[in-house]
Amino acid sequence: MAAHPGARGTARPATTSPHPATDKSPLVLSGATVVLPTGTVKGGRVIVDGTHIVGSAPENAQVIDVTNHWLVPGFVDLHNHGGGGASFTSGTIEDVLKGIHTHQNHGTTTLIASTVTGDMDFLAQRAGLLSELAEQGDIAGIHFEGPFISPCRKGAHSENLLRDPDPAEVRKLVDAARGQAKMVTLATELPGGIDSVRLLAEHGVIAAIGHTDATYEQTVEAIDAGATVATHLFNAMPQIGHRAPGPITALLEDERITVELINDGTHLHPASLQLAFHHAAAHRVAFITDAMDAAGFGDGRYMLGPLEVEVSEGVARLVEGGSIAGSTLTLDRAFKRAVTVDRLPVEDVVAAISANPARLLGMSDRIGSLEPGKDADLVLLDHQFDLKGVMRRGEWVVDPQLG
Repeated sequence: MAAHPGARGTARPATTSPHPATDKSPLVLSGATVVLPTGTVKGGRVIVDGTHIVGSAPENAQVIDVTNHWLVPGFVDLHNHGGGGASFTSGTIEDVLKGIHTHQNHGTTTLIASTVTGDMDFLAQRAGLLSELAEQGDIAGIHFEGPFISPCRKGAHSENLLRDPDPAEVRKLVDAARGQAKMVTLATELPGGIDSVRLLAEHGVIAAIGHTDATYEQTVEAIDAGATVATHLFNAMPQIGHRAPGPITALLEDERITVELINDGTHLHPASLQLAFHHAAAHRVAFITDAMDAAGFGDGRYMLGPLEVEVSEGVARLVEGGSIAGSTLTLDRAFKRAVTVDRLPVEDVVAAISANPARLLGMSDRIGSLEPGKDADLVLLDHQFDLKGVMRRGEWVVDPQLG
C-alpha cells in the first residue's frame, strides 16, 4: 500500500491529541515507580494541573492509583518519516497528522518530521507544509535526511536525486522551513560539506553526519566544524577497521556528538548497541525510530519518497536491491527491548528516549523529564514495560482507564 501523493493543504487548528480528555480537574498519579532526573522513586507520584506538571496537589485533585506501573517522561523522536500508513515526505496535511497520532499512541509526545531525498523544489515545498504543523505544535520541527548524502552509502535514497551539499542549496531548505528546520543529515566529506556544517551551526540547525563514506580524519574535521549528531550510528557508514577506524570511531569517542540508535533488533546487533552505550555513555545516546509509513500499520507495499518498499514481518526493504528502508519501529517497542532484551538500566533508557533528545533540541526546559513546570507529557508502563497510557500536555492520548 502506497502513501498518497504530495499535496499542499491548509493546516487546521492545533490539537494536542485525537482523544481529548473530558475531565480537566487536577490529577494525581500515585503509587508508580517514577523515573526522575534525580533518580527512581518507588511509590512516587506525579501531579498534573492543566497542561503542566506541578509540585503540589490542589484540594480538588483527582487521585488515580497506578501502583505496579512505571511513570516515565513522554518519548522524543528526532528521526521519523511517518507511520499509520502515512508519509511525512509525500502525504497531505491529514496524512501527516495521521502519522503523528500513530506515534503518539505509542508514547512519542514530541516528534521531528523527517523527509527523504527528493527534488530540491519539492523538498522546499514540503518544508513549507511541515512548518505549518511545527508552528501549531503538532511536530517539533523538520529534519532533512538527504539529498546531501553519499551515493556510496545512499541506503533507501534515490541516487539520481543526490547532490553535493552546496551551502547555498542547504540554505534554501533551511529558509523554506521558516525557522522550523532542526536537523540536516550530510555526508560531510563531499564538496561543500564542511562549509555547510558551519552554515547550519551558525543558524542554530543541527548538522548530523550520516549516509557518509568519510574517513576518521574527515569525520573529526566535520565535528570540529560544528556537527553534533551521528545519524543512525553504524548504519549507512563504513565499518570500523583496525587501520581505518572510519567515522564510527570518531563519532563514538567525541563528547560533542549524540549518537542515534535504531533499537529494533534488525538495524543493530545487541553487541553494537552495548558498544555504543559503553563508549558514548547513556548521556550521548538518542533512540530513534527512523520509522516509515508502515510503523503501526502492517506489512505490504509502500513508497518511501520515489522508491518502492516491501514490508514483510515488520522489516522494510527496498523492492529493488533489498536495502533496509527505514523501520516500522515505535518508541514503546524500543523502550521495552532496551530494558528486557538489552538489559539496560531503565534510567539509561529514559535518558536515551526522552532527556537526551529534548536537550539536543533545546527543549529540555519544557520536555524530557517529569519535573514541576514542564509539560505534562508522560507514559505509563506496566511492570512488564508494556504501554498502558500516554498523556500529552495534560490530556490522555491513550487513556489507561484506571481508578
